[in-house]
Amino acid sequence: MNDLLRSLKLNILHVGHAKLDHHWNYSDVISPFMRLFYITKGTAVMNHTNQLFVLKPDYMYLVPSYIYNSYSCEEYHEQYYLSFFEEIEPGLSVANLKQLRFEVKANASDVLYFNRLMTLNPDLEIKNSTPKPQIRKVLTQKDKKANISFASSNYLETQGIISVLLSRFIMQRDHVVLEGGDYRDLNKVLIYIAKNLNSPITVEKLSKYCGLSADHFSRSFIKKFGMRPVHYIQSRRIARAQLLLLSTQDSLKQIAEDVGFKNAAYFSRIFKQITGNTPASYRKTHFNL
Repeated sequence: MNDLLRSLKLNILHVGHAKLDHHWNYSDVISPFMRLFYITKGTAVMNHTNQLFVLKPDYMYLVPSYIYNSYSCEEYHEQYYLSFFEEIEPGLSVANLKQLRFEVKANASDVLYFNRLMTLNPDLEIKNSTPKPQIRKVLTQKDKKANISFASSNYLETQGIISVLLSRFIMQRDHVVLEGGDYRDLNKVLIYIAKNLNSPITVEKLSKYCGLSADHFSRSFIKKFGMRPVHYIQSRRIARAQLLLLSTQDSLKQIAEDVGFKNAAYFSRIFKQITGNTPASYRKTHFNL
């Protein structure tokens, strides 16, 4: 699995330190980028992945991309924050391959890392802590790397520091434990799916691509990923649709076709089944100010 990690791409979006009070109170936030908080004073609470996290000093917290989350602060807390895009090969995330923990005890070097990131990236502080303007600003950038205009040495050091901080949340055991010949086959099928979301993808086509029988492929996929291939494909299509809904003005019909749904009504039904919202409601809630 580490061979895929070598293709990890990181793109910093925001970094800074904030003093927050009861106005830091938002629900049903979903971002197409990862967020990392290091609490230095006070407390707050956060919900995601069906878990409640009490944010406390000297701990760091990770929020994966495309995960609904809510957070609130009753009185006051201070935090370092970092948000970044991460991608392994086209369309894959670290979370696809590795088990993640979402809370870790900070160590003495972590505060130094955050301060160094702020020194290297002095113009990436969030001016408005309200989530929707942050997300809209990021997604309407013509180029995600538009904010990276500094020297190559700064860029490389920034990549290194983010890698170190992210590594603290990656468990040693792979999210997908692969044995034998299926290792390479199931690795490459994830990449194939990510690259071909706009085209018809069937279990038969995937099994042939891997050189396995349909039954063997399906059993292996369920064992390794914990879900049927068709459900995985749908989840990746809906994640891609979420990004398009936030970053483009394309019609729902066009977006449905772009992510492999030829029937707009079926696209809406699957979208609501996975996200709890219709595509139109999702766009209105998360894009419009």
